[in-house]
Amino acid sequence: MQTHDSYKLVVQAKEIATPHLKQLAKLAGASQIEALSIPGVQHQAFKLHNANPASRLAVQAYADEAGLDAAFLPSSATLTDIGLVVMDMDSTLITIECIDEIADLLGIKDKVSAITERSMRGEIDFSQSLAQRVALLEGLEEASMQRIYDERVRFSPGAETMLSALHQAGAKSLLISGGFTFFTEQVKSCLHLTNAIANVLEVSNGRLTGRLIAPLIDAAAKAEQLQAMRDSLGLAPEQVIALGDGANDLQMLSVAGYGIAYHAKPVVQAQARYTLNHVGLDGVLAMFA
Repeated sequence: MQTHDSYKLVVQAKEIATPHLKQLAKLAGASQIEALSIPGVQHQAFKLHNANPASRLAVQAYADEAGLDAAFLPSSATLTDIGLVVMDMDSTLITIECIDEIADLLGIKDKVSAITERSMRGEIDFSQSLAQRVALLEGLEEASMQRIYDERVRFSPGAETMLSALHQAGAKSLLISGGFTFFTEQVKSCLHLTNAIANVLEVSNGRLTGRLIAPLIDAAAKAEQLQAMRDSLGLAPEQVIALGDGANDLQMLSVAGYGIAYHAKPVVQAQARYTLNHVGLDGVLAMFA
């Protein structure tokens, strides 16, 4: 069983005022404040040694008010312990929702975005919402989607830094998306990911039919695929990081040892053990420094 003195508190933000840092150390009962210097990471990060995880609620409330990311982890947790990182794509690994941008080509972005938002907030079932949105894309030329990838797909801040460090440390990577293989395969190639899984859009005569080809990648499938790859690698749950932002990522985050809500919807932040709201994906590296 972990004891009080076997935890660290990692605090991160673009800039961290010294009084905030000292107050967090006081709240957590930390014995030492260490500034972290991590290659490629531009924001400020500090490790507070011997932090008491029983102070989590008070620390989180203070950090939220101060605009800081704060996470309690075992002091021994390092990047070399991690064997697998699993990521959602839209609004997590990349900055956009691809289906919304596809809809933009048809002049119906507002209509589709509204459904996307409700789904990500957990207000409507993901599978149902996806079917509704894909149906609205019927008739679009498949080739036109390349414009979206070329012109609009951008990696989230820190994505390449995070993945480079994890891969270098020996971890494998899985991109698991409720989006589409048209985009995930290109992202996989660009970032040298180990594997990518997503939904397949049905195409006929070069145009989208408004349907998907089974099986559907939904919330349950995301969790199942994480577990399948974890087991194939012979890893324990605490050797797995998962990152997501929407309600359909919750099951996936719950089966990872380190389930991180990344700039996520409130329903996800409320249930995830870890959150990153104020820094990029490279914040993962500071957590394990």
